[in-house]
Amino acid sequence: MQKIIYYIKFALQFADMQIPELVTVFNHQVGNTGWTGMRAYHDQALIDEFLRRGIDVSAIYNGKAISFAHPVRYDISYNRLATIG
Repeated sequence: MQKIIYYIKFALQFADMQIPELVTVFNHQVGNTGWTGMRAYHDQALIDEFLRRGIDVSAIYNGKAISFAHPVRYDISYNRLATIG
């Protein structure tokens, strides 16, 4: 039950953000190699919010794993996240 509460907390926070803010949140995670259960809820809620908005996240998410190897930018013309570098 506690796990669901953490996910919902992040999901509600991300639902109130604009796309550039979500991109900034993602980019703050780039290069962060630390891992905790809390980060898992954060990261999944973030990806789910991009998906909920219909944004193509295939450059960073394959349906199972999220890659934080490179920062991203939002490509509005294709409604997708594109890696930088």
